[in-house]
Amino acid sequence: MHKYSNQTRHLLAVDCIVFGFDGESLKILLIQRAFEPEKGNWSLMGGFVRQDESLEQASNRILKQLTGLDGVYLEQLHTYGDAKRDPIERTVSTAYFALIDIYKYETQLSNDYHAEWFPMKRVPKLIFDHQEMVEAAKRRIRYKAALHPILFELLPDKFTIPQLQTLYEAVFNTTIDKRNFSKRVLATGLLIKLAEKDKAGSKRGAYYYQLNKQNYYAKFQAFLNFIPNPDTLSL
Repeated sequence: MHKYSNQTRHLLAVDCIVFGFDGESLKILLIQRAFEPEKGNWSLMGGFVRQDESLEQASNRILKQLTGLDGVYLEQLHTYGDAKRDPIERTVSTAYFALIDIYKYETQLSNDYHAEWFPMKRVPKLIFDHQEMVEAAKRRIRYKAALHPILFELLPDKFTIPQLQTLYEAVFNTTIDKRNFSKRVLATGLLIKLAEKDKAGSKRGAYYYQLNKQNYYAKFQAFLNFIPNPDTLSL
């Protein structure tokens, strides 16, 4: 088979940014890099794309290999191609991000590569341009969450309004009025109130809710402008 002549060859990689929520704080999943350069330092889950793989296939394979996570939805974020982003060899990397319920996948998580959850406010220094990738992913999530109810992907099957508010406040790094939040979120018609209560925080407790999946896609625009001026907020 003929090849393009007089063309430079580059390595192609993928990096996976996995966000999770544990009911109290927004977190990111990191691993310790297993080889030089930057061996032992904290990194996103990344690796090289094989010749017979698509980018999506590579991202799912690498995520499963490094963390044990399987069946996680990954959305393509951006491609990073600075000529000096990798000090060893010219490498172009496509970043993907995911939103998951930590507890749903905790039994899958492998310790082989020291995968660990870090609160977003205490993320350690990352290798190469991985911090730039994380910042871009946070901006994308903040933008999408202001328009659509995508943050429900981070929640368990049943959750309380206070937990949902905590999640939104963590994503947008802001404080939201409790009564106003509850009123607006219930007005979307996306929640089903359950008879069960969570009494871990108080004797009175807070009712659990479930996502009304029938309305989830039908009313996907229900959260439009749910968070005012999302572009002025930062994680």
